[in-house]
Amino acid sequence: MARKTEEKEKKKADVTGTMSVVDHLRELSDRIIWSMMAIAVGATLVFIFFTPIVHLMVHPYKVATVSKEFPKGRNLIFTGPLDAFIVRLKVAAYGGFVVSSPMVFFHLWRFITPGLNPKEKRYAVPFVVSSAILFMGGAVVAVITFPKALQFLLGVGGKDLQPFITANSYLTLVFLMILAFGISFEFPILMMFLLLARIITTAQLRKVRKYAFLGIVIFAAVITPSQDPISLFAMAIPMYLLYEISILLGRLLKR
Repeated sequence: MARKTEEKEKKKADVTGTMSVVDHLRELSDRIIWSMMAIAVGATLVFIFFTPIVHLMVHPYKVATVSKEFPKGRNLIFTGPLDAFIVRLKVAAYGGFVVSSPMVFFHLWRFITPGLNPKEKRYAVPFVVSSAILFMGGAVVAVITFPKALQFLLGVGGKDLQPFITANSYLTLVFLMILAFGISFEFPILMMFLLLARIITTAQLRKVRKYAFLGIVIFAAVITPSQDPISLFAMAIPMYLLYEISILLGRLLKR
């Protein structure tokens, strides 16, 4: 009897599009496992191709430290026998998330989907595609912005301070910048979700434009790992533009 009751509840859940708490937790664990597997595959690839990846990432530092003493720029240093291996593992972990981000967003959406109605479920493909594009767009902005930000950071201390930067601190900063920009560029996805769920409206978004811009600047100042003004505005300005685009899309969807 209990089994029949469970099957009836499951069928009812499938029809109504809702899930029990146990099913929801099971679904969450499955999605987390699949996401972790995707990140592990991405991390393995980054670990294998560590040398060319790091060569590209170190290039801005070498350019920024060119001098008479170091015509080709300085090299990053490490101070302990395990540091190089730890750096490689850390780069693989960060890089694995970046590489696997489309799959992570896909499983995030699949986790959210059961709680949506059939009309909202049709946005699955646009959600996954736009999430991946926006994340990669944020990563590209971070990579483009970083050399200027690095020059500012290395020069702000004056000529009496010479940089001898460890590989761990430098590469961690680079990946944190990429992740921070990538995540911040997901802002319009959150906005569209709230609009589709009718939690907010475009009229409300238009009313709070000034406060939204201030909030975005504060958010960028807090989340930017380098804490420099170049990165701050490189993040804040696109985020505000994405805010305005969200309003336009919301009006098209009559939200």
